[in-house]
This record gives sequence, structure tokens and C-alpha cells, in this order.
Amino acid sequence: MCHAQDLEDKDNEKPALKLGGALRLNYNLSTWKQDQVERGGDFGFDMFRINAEAAYKGIKLNAEFRHYSQAFGGSFLKQGWFQYDFSDAAQLQVGLNQVPFGIQQYNSNNWFFNMTYYLGFEDDHDMGVKYIHDKGRWQWQAAYYKSAEDFVFSSAEASPNRYSYDVTGRNKENNQLNFKLVRRLDDSLAHELGVSLQGGLLYNLDTRRNGTRYAGAVHYEFKPAHSPWTIKLQAMRYRFQPKYANGAALNFVQMGAYGANYRVATRGNLYTANVAYRLPIETRLLQSITFYDNYGYYSKDVRGFENSHMNVLGALFAAGPMAIYTDAAFGYNHPWLGPEWENAFTSGTSGNTRWHMRFNINMGYYF
Repeated sequence: MCHAQDLEDKDNEKPALKLGGALRLNYNLSTWKQDQVERGGDFGFDMFRINAEAAYKGIKLNAEFRHYSQAFGGSFLKQGWFQYDFSDAAQLQVGLNQVPFGIQQYNSNNWFFNMTYYLGFEDDHDMGVKYIHDKGRWQWQAAYYKSAEDFVFSSAEASPNRYSYDVTGRNKENNQLNFKLVRRLDDSLAHELGVSLQGGLLYNLDTRRNGTRYAGAVHYEFKPAHSPWTIKLQAMRYRFQPKYANGAALNFVQMGAYGANYRVATRGNLYTANVAYRLPIETRLLQSITFYDNYGYYSKDVRGFENSHMNVLGALFAAGPMAIYTDAAFGYNHPWLGPEWENAFTSGTSGNTRWHMRFNINMGYYF
């Protein structure tokens, strides 16, 4: 039963609004780009973003809009959802929200993320409804996603102008279900074990039939409040089964983000291991340096496809409102870390594969 005082408090509630954002600049030098090596690398604009959080009469808003150069997809919404809190432990999100799968928010410590991001399983955001129940030692999340980041409602191919990787080309993601369960092993919540399940459909634009897709993952995360060390371990398996036309049963799908598509094997396993150490520094300019090594291995279950590797060794410098990532990113059959783009995550470079390195410094001012 609602008391008169409660009604009065709600009527007198004032809207709350918090605005923020970031500007990021980027330097990179890629060993496989001879002209760039001769120039000594390139330094330029990376991204500008605006964040908004609002609350009024029990309804909350969370949104983030990003602008990149046209070569990287231009401007698009990274996330945007409405939220209602049933209690301190339970909430509902409706809109473009993070898919509950694997280690969150990031299965990595570096600017490049890990291998899971490039196949759509790290910091992925889709359009749907998500329920979160978190009681400290136990947390579970359940979600239904009608589609990925589809900003044009038609039967055309999904645009790769988006933040997180999704199936694109002649297939479209739809009707996805997710369930994630997390158990923290002690009262300090430092040790976390989790299991994630995902299943959905793939609508083929040529046959007008739905194929299927599924994924599962287990993870362990060590993130103590009063220790400089963090550890993230994850193993997962996925499968795409699109309904291609007769005679065109391809063993890959297209995936896209940041304005471009590439091919990905229809079946595979991903294994990731991340370790980081935070060193506090008591100076006016610099507050801490976090050193990390993040490794990802992509095993493709398709005959003739070469496997892929990714390893990022680097450090994050925290200087007031600035975060400066300094990374040496090594790739083996990786589209972002090597000369082969379209087939790096399928056939690879057919026996001529080598490790390549991109040295990268990303400077961000967050406000």
C-alpha cells in the first residue's frame, strides 16, 4: 500500500542528467605497411563521443554516441537503453544494451580488446530486452534480442557502420536468447566463475529462410579490490548454420563493424588469457601504470582453414582525466594485425602466414 508521503516524494522528484564524453587521438605503426614504416608511423584523430545518463520518476536512460572518420564507419550509436530498477539487486534494460556473454564489461585490458571482440563475443551490443539480478555472490542475466544494431529497417544487407561485430552480408541476426550465470566464490567477490549460453537465428536474404547460430562459454576472473593483480580466463565454442541457396553452402559468414566486412569461419573455438598488474604512482601528473599481457587463440573447425592468434603486450597510463594505452599488438591470421583482411579469419594466407606487429598509442581525454 502506498503512503501519501511516498506519492508526495515522487511528485517532487527532480530530473537528473549527467553528460560526459571523450576525445581520443591515435598513433600507430604497422610492420607490414612499408610506406608507413618509412614515414615513421601515423598520428591522427580516433574518436569523439558523447555520453548521457538521465533519471526521472524511476526511469533511467543510458546512451553513448560516437563519431569516427568516414573510413571507420562515421557516426553511430554505441549503446542506448531505458532502464527500470525493481530493487538494488534487479533491473530491466530495453534498447541497445550489452549482450550478457562471457567476461564483462571487457574480456581484455588493452585498447585492441581480445580475439573474442572481433568475432562478436566481447562488448557486443544488440537491440532487445535484458534482465539483471545481482545478489553479490550470485548473479544471473537473461535477455532477448530481436536484432543487432539495425538502424535501417529493410531487407537490405546490414551496414557494417557499427561499434560491435555482428553477422552482415547476406545473413542477418535475429531472435537471439542469452543466459549468463555468475558465482563469486568468497565474500570479497574477488573470484568469479561464470557460464554463458547464446542461441539465435540467421535470416538469409537470398533463400528467405532462417538458419541457426549458437555459442557457449565458461570463464574465470580474479579481480580483488586490494590487490594489484587481475586475471581473466575464458574458453568458448560457437557455430553458425546459415541457410544458403543450394550449391552455395559456404563455410563462412561475413561479419562487420567500423565500416568494413570480413569473412569468419562458421565453426570455431576461442581461448583467451589475460593478466594485468597495476602499479600506483603518487605524482601530480601520473596516478598509475597498469601493465598487461592479453592472449587469444582462435581454432577454426573447418578443414583447410588456418588458426589465428593475437597477443597484446602493453601498459595503460592513468593521468588525471586521460587514459593512454601503449600497445605492441601481435597478430597471426588477424585482419586488423596483418596484411590479409578478408580471409584472415577463414583460410588465412595459405601457408605464407607470419606474425605481424602494430605498435599503437591511444591518448584519450575523458570528461
